[in-house]
Amino acid sequence: MRFPAAPRATRWGLVAALCAALFAVLTVLVAARHGSPYAVDEGVHHWSVRHRPAVAVALARGVTATGTGPVPYLGAVAAGLVAGWGRGARGRLLTAAGALGFLVLAQGLRYVVLNGVARPRPPVAEWETHASGFSFPSGHTATSALVAGLLAWAVWRAASPAAARLWWALFACWALAVGLTRVYLGVHWPTDILGGWLYALTWLAAAMAVVVGIEPRPEATSGR
Repeated sequence: MRFPAAPRATRWGLVAALCAALFAVLTVLVAARHGSPYAVDEGVHHWSVRHRPAVAVALARGVTATGTGPVPYLGAVAAGLVAGWGRGARGRLLTAAGALGFLVLAQGLRYVVLNGVARPRPPVAEWETHASGFSFPSGHTATSALVAGLLAWAVWRAASPAAARLWWALFACWALAVGLTRVYLGVHWPTDILGGWLYALTWLAAAMAVVVGIEPRPEATSGR
C-alpha cells in the first residue's frame, strides 16, 4: 500500500525543519565560543591522537580521500543517471544535471556558513592528512553525506526494496566513515562532523519533501 504523497512530503518537511533547527543551534554554540572546542571535542581529539597505528592511519586516509575531489561529483552524476533511467537519454541527462546542481548549490551555501563561523581547526602538528580552510561544518563530512543521500534516492527509484535497503546501508556506512576519519586524522573537531551531518540532512530532507510532493515513487520494473 502506498501512502498519499502529501503526508509523506509533510513528514520530510518536518525532518528538514528539525535538522535545520539543530544545525542552527549547533552553529550558534560554536560561534558563541569563537570556535574554541568543547570538552567533548578535546576529549575525542586527544584520544584519536593517542591511537594511530600506521595501518589505521593509511586506511583512514584512503577513506577520507573519497569525500572530496572528483569522487563526490561523479557520484552525484551517477545518482542522477540511475534515477533518470527509463526517461530516455535527455531525461537521464537532465536528472544528472539536477543532482549535480543540487550538490553544487549545497556546497556553495556551506562555504558561506564555513567562512561566517570561521572556526579554527585543531593544531596542525596533530594532523595526519592535508586540510585547508576553516573547520565548521566539515566539508568532507557534508559532501559525502549529501552524495550518499543522492545515491540512496537513486536506488529508491530504481531498485527493489530489499536491494535498496542494502545499498542504503552501504552508502550510510561510507558517509559515516568519511566523517569519522576527519576526526581520527586530527583535522576536525567532533562538533564539526556533527554539523556536517546535520547540514547535509537538512538539504536531503528538504529535497525529498519536494520530490515526493511532486512525483510519487515509480513502480518497480522487477516484479514489485
